[in-house]
Amino acid sequence: MKFLVGYDGSNAAKDAIALACKYAAALQASVHVVTSMGKGTEDNQKEIDKEQQSLAYAGSLFDKEGITCETHLLIRGMSPGEDLVRFAGENSVDLIFVGVKSRSKVGKLLVGSAAQYVILNAPVPVVTVR
Repeated sequence: MKFLVGYDGSNAAKDAIALACKYAAALQASVHVVTSMGKGTEDNQKEIDKEQQSLAYAGSLFDKEGITCETHLLIRGMSPGEDLVRFAGENSVDLIFVGVKSRSKVGKLLVGSAAQYVILNAPVPVVTVR
């Protein structure tokens, strides 16, 4: 069994990591922790380094529990939601975990919501964490 956790370093994403860790331990699943730089480019090395450090921290939480974990920094020019959904399909994951930030309806219209996109378009079940 394979899980995907969408990770952006937010408190909601950290809560999603914690829950995925519990599920993975109980179900003996492997985990892919994925960060998408929707607006990043490969030339932006400082931002890439920051995101890789954040991913290393997330991966270490699974390592402490003896759970197989791979971290992925995606720089493909897609929105984070699109990146996560595509990654899930490409890697045959069984379950996706995403943190959900509380936003107003207007805030979602202006900024968009990666979690909302994943929930509506994912090829597998999605667990949301607030």
